[in-house]
Amino acid sequence: MNELTTALWERRPQQATRIVDAHAHAGPYSVFFIPDPDPAGMISVMDRCGVAHAMLSSHLAIQLDAAKGNAATAEIVDRAPDRFTGYLTVNPWQDPVAELDRWGGDPRFGGVKLHPDLHEYPLTGSRYAPVWEYAELTGRPVLTHTYSGSPYNDLPLVDEVAGRHPRATILAGHSGVTPLGIDQSIEVAERHERVILEVCGSFNTGAEIAGMVRRLGAHRVVYGSDFPFIDLRMSLGRILFSDLSDDDRAAVLGGTITALLGRTGA
Repeated sequence: MNELTTALWERRPQQATRIVDAHAHAGPYSVFFIPDPDPAGMISVMDRCGVAHAMLSSHLAIQLDAAKGNAATAEIVDRAPDRFTGYLTVNPWQDPVAELDRWGGDPRFGGVKLHPDLHEYPLTGSRYAPVWEYAELTGRPVLTHTYSGSPYNDLPLVDEVAGRHPRATILAGHSGVTPLGIDQSIEVAERHERVILEVCGSFNTGAEIAGMVRRLGAHRVVYGSDFPFIDLRMSLGRILFSDLSDDDRAAVLGGTITALLGRTGA
């Protein structure tokens, strides 16, 4: 091992810091195969990588059936409450009010998950109004998928929603994904103090994450992996090897999201 690798190994930052993954899933996905998507397999990988806790939604909830999928998410949290907190998934076409009424006060859920691209419904649409009302009332975060250029969850739509609902905490999932999207996500977050950038994705780099922290502060950036959709090691490595101070790295890896959930009582 080279000197840098040796130093990082000896420090083991993934053990010295309580890492909380703010963007994970569980269960099979209908479009392609995901190895070991069950919670037991995920915990095994989390243990190897030093991840203490993950906030997740079931793939069933985000893709096909919000009601059955939210029930599945609750069961996962029941089996390992020390390792998982759920996201309540709202599909705008599948009775959002009923899902919020059923699960909104359940302590197994720490926030709401939206996926406008999968559901083919714009983030600014009226069917999401109960979500923003819930977010402003409870203080619980809303994790929404974002993707630069999407007609459903591009960054200008996040900008519009944040302007309409200034008391809602919005986690911009993937931070727009592409280099342009990442730049736009930073600009949106600079305009709206309750927009927080979540960093998982196939294109972003440690350098871009460090740039987010320089512009916004570590209290506005949270680690997420999209695990098991995306390899947990790759997502974690971007943070561990990025040019961040120890304090900022600890905040991004878990401190910021933990403080946010603590403020909401989750």
